[in-house]
Amino acid sequence: MYQSFSQRMGIKPVRTVIQKDFMDDSLRVSLWNELTEHYWPSFKNSSINAYKFDSHPDTKSIFEGLWTYHFMRPVDEIDAFWEGPFNEFKSHFFSCPWNEVYDIIQIIPNFCYNEQVNESFIAGCNIILSRELSAYRFVEKVIIPITSDQEIAEIEEALQTSKKFTQHLNKALERLADRKSPDYANSIKESISAVEAICQSITGDHKATLGEALRQLDSKLGGGMHPALKNAFNSIYGYTSDAQGIRHALLGKSDLDVEDAKFMLIACSAFINYLVVKADKAGIQL
Repeated sequence: MYQSFSQRMGIKPVRTVIQKDFMDDSLRVSLWNELTEHYWPSFKNSSINAYKFDSHPDTKSIFEGLWTYHFMRPVDEIDAFWEGPFNEFKSHFFSCPWNEVYDIIQIIPNFCYNEQVNESFIAGCNIILSRELSAYRFVEKVIIPITSDQEIAEIEEALQTSKKFTQHLNKALERLADRKSPDYANSIKESISAVEAICQSITGDHKATLGEALRQLDSKLGGGMHPALKNAFNSIYGYTSDAQGIRHALLGKSDLDVEDAKFMLIACSAFINYLVVKADKAGIQL
């Protein structure tokens, strides 16, 4: 059976790393736990009234919203006691398609009266969605995509180029994909190193820093490189550099997060794809 380079190297496909068209168990369970922490009442009280919807108006409103807008069922069919509908809902949550989980967690804060609880839930969900590399986030009470198919495609396309460049991109992806101990600084370093490697290959100067190689690119490619694009990557190079050379200052930063690393991976992949096309037109073999 055919295996891609990434499969042979044991690196997850990009669409498995960035959860756009699916949801793994870790993400689903984490979102359920966030719901449990914020919305489901405790049953420590043995009184039968503790199990009645009338004792929990927020929960009653949430389930009426779910029955109306998700299950599309009459609300008068909801049992007066909380436990039965809850168990039915929980079973559905853990068996439904990935997209329905997002439908559910978007509905719930729109039907809870307690805005403080809703704000805490949304903030908690966004931490989880970021940690688990979901392609979606809450903005106010609406879930929106923050990673497009085009962005993922840029990474996938860049990973098909020469091994000289993809070894850095694969390392960047691997460090980003480690959910237990992600290394965002070194993911960024590997992304920018991939750009440095292709620029060195185009210029023929394999000792050049990225800044030096960028200055030589336009003439090597026969012109036509937009100054704003070159300036943009010079700025990114500056972001990852200090006076002693590339990337040293970056490694000491502790405030880098998944958004920083993902942006750099996508931006560097897109720039590599652009340079591959430009090099081909200039007759440069990479």
